[in-house]
Amino acid sequence: MKPPKKKVQFAWAMYDWANSVYSLVITSTIFPVYFNSVTSQGEDNDIVTFFGFEIVNTVLYSWSISFSFLLIALISPLLSGMADSGGKKLAFMKIFAVIGASSCIGLYFFTGENLEYGIFCSVFASVGYAGSIVFYNAFLPEISTFDEYDVLSAKGFSLGYLGSVILLVLNLVMIQMPELFFLKDGGEAARMSFLITGLWWIGFSLIPFKYLPEKPGTKKISTSLLLSGYKEISNVFREVRQRGDLKQFLLSFLFYSMGVQTVMYMAASFGDKELKLSGDKLIITILIIQLVGIGGSYFFGWLSKNYGNKLSLCIMVFIWIGICIAAYFVHSEYEFYVLAFVVGLVMGGIQATSRSSYSKLIPGETEDTASYFSFYDVTEKLAIVVGTFSYGFIEELTGSMRESSLILAGFFVIGMVFLYKVTFPNHKLVKA
Repeated sequence: MKPPKKKVQFAWAMYDWANSVYSLVITSTIFPVYFNSVTSQGEDNDIVTFFGFEIVNTVLYSWSISFSFLLIALISPLLSGMADSGGKKLAFMKIFAVIGASSCIGLYFFTGENLEYGIFCSVFASVGYAGSIVFYNAFLPEISTFDEYDVLSAKGFSLGYLGSVILLVLNLVMIQMPELFFLKDGGEAARMSFLITGLWWIGFSLIPFKYLPEKPGTKKISTSLLLSGYKEISNVFREVRQRGDLKQFLLSFLFYSMGVQTVMYMAASFGDKELKLSGDKLIITILIIQLVGIGGSYFFGWLSKNYGNKLSLCIMVFIWIGICIAAYFVHSEYEFYVLAFVVGLVMGGIQATSRSSYSKLIPGETEDTASYFSFYDVTEKLAIVVGTFSYGFIEELTGSMRESSLILAGFFVIGMVFLYKVTFPNHKLVKA
């Protein structure tokens, strides 16, 4: 018997609960702070040697993120096309989740001396996370109706914020009081948090793995599965070029995601290097972002449903422009907290609304949901590649992250221009 629709939707949303701990613990808080700590040679010496090349540690971290997302951007269209043809979305989602969770567990053995190993694990954790999201997102239009997209997408992000906050609080207590957990010091506690993150990710993933439907492939494949993947992506690419609103939205999403994703990945490094905030204060800052993000996801989901996706997205992009400009002038701990509150308000909202907005622009009759969502995910991954590389490049040139924040503001402005040209289906005022 097929499980009830509500149970399937809840199971789908629980994958956000499962994987979002990676986004928070590994990419946004504990790992960046730990990485900076174990790779710094002193207050004014942040140069590390990576495969014989000398580079600033935060630039290396930024560029490693760029490389990991460039890798997944290259392979995810192929994989999603294969998944659509062969009906293997759930199988590919499982494979990438295992890769990501195992890599997080592997970071337990990163001590700073084995720098190449640590970068290797962090890259593959990123690949596993990004790859699984391609197939996870593709389930949204299959398990819900048009009018459910906004709320269900917001529910997923909200569960992700809540679950990751719970684990982060536990990790913070471990780091502050390692003796209570029979750990030697905060460094060992940080490494233990990477281990727990991997176990949490794979453990809670068993819920969506059990209930999400594996839709059988309906297309007769006459060539190898590899070639069919290229064929599916080629077909979708031609359709995207012919759909003006879909093309304009993807261009807008590309540019404003350069800003959103770079802020998410580099916020802790900014607070550490530019404001000299301690690790516990940086984690508190990210907690503020996560907790406010829960409300922000639901608020902008409601705004999109009742007043239209375009208005909701335009408001958020405008706020993001202000955030990037304000970051240039932030000098105190409390100013950073205020900025974090505003980031939290629009962080979850813009991610959830972007996902549901794209779902509304996909042709309703298509069977290639994974291939369509691969374009969405590849766009996001390329945005991360360009955003984080630009951020690190400007820091390398100027020696400061503040100038990099102004570059991000420019990305948001370009995104706003393209967004203005998009018309969404049923974009009418609806009474609550």
